[in-house]
Amino acid sequence: MYVPFAQLPATARIWIYQASRPFTDAEIAAVEPELQRFAAEWTSHGRTLEASAAILHHQFLVVGLNEAVADASGCSIDASVRFVRLVEEQLNLQLLEKSQLAFLVDGQVQLIDRRQLREVIAAGQLTAETPYFDNTVAENGRLRQAWPAPAATTWLAKYFA
Repeated sequence: MYVPFAQLPATARIWIYQASRPFTDAEIAAVEPELQRFAAEWTSHGRTLEASAAILHHQFLVVGLNEAVADASGCSIDASVRFVRLVEEQLNLQLLEKSQLAFLVDGQVQLIDRRQLREVIAAGQLTAETPYFDNTVAENGRLRQAWPAPAATTWLAKYFA
């Protein structure tokens, strides 16, 4: 069962898929009905799931699930990954590739190759306070309150010590 993303509870489980490039406004308009359809039809062992999906910051596809209604199963998670792959194919972008880290710099999402992180920090392009989109966040309440968060408050803290 689809619910608007803003109506998911703080305890909802989320999965964040970062795009290799920003979604265009036209792509968002085209994919939003598909996100709603996926959430409306998503099931786990025949049980309807209370779910949603949204594009955030023109850069992230976020899937949310109210586990108080029903938990996701391995098969239902596989179905969500198949859906994400379909979006990748339709829009010719990558959502499952993990080598890029996303920061908010001057109000814009900036992607940094993971292998260049130390170099970029040493050059002063990123600081401990630079907002970082920690895509390991797994709960909607944390997404709402601390995403992005200062880089030094995330798993990246060791790079700023």
